[in-house]
Amino acid sequence: SASRGVRIVVCESARDAVDGADIVCTVTSSREPVLHHEWLAPGAHVNAVGASLATARELDSATVVASRFYVDRRESALNEAGDFLVPKREGLVDDDHIVGEIGELLVDPPRVEGRRTPQELTVFKSLGLAIEDVASARRIYDRAVATGAGTWFELGGLRDADA
Repeated sequence: SASRGVRIVVCESARDAVDGADIVCTVTSSREPVLHHEWLAPGAHVNAVGASLATARELDSATVVASRFYVDRRESALNEAGDFLVPKREGLVDDDHIVGEIGELLVDPPRVEGRRTPQELTVFKSLGLAIEDVASARRIYDRAVATGAGTWFELGGLRDADA
């Protein structure tokens, strides 16, 4: 929205939507790729947070092969992430293609290496972890309290009888 300094553009296709994008987020329940490697700009980063079945995927195999590939949890990705498992079944990648878990990248000092060049394609495949949701909610809450943002209201429990 213009009031938030964000430009919103409606596109005719997924290809048009990602043209020249630095960051691409896929959040679909697609069983077939909705994003293709040749559409991505050099140095793009992809957050693939949709498809979460071993047979479903949002990314084509070429995107996975060409990327530094990170996951939220290695064990989950090796069992449930079709975005990774399909190219693995095709013999294009093996388990070592997973560079690391996002937590290993975000700790100080990092346990795994991040992007190595400005032109490198990176992918974060998330299957969703409750702890990530809780940590995100806590961070948002703490920032809201610190800045006085938001509106406080009670959820459930005892309510004022006069309300």
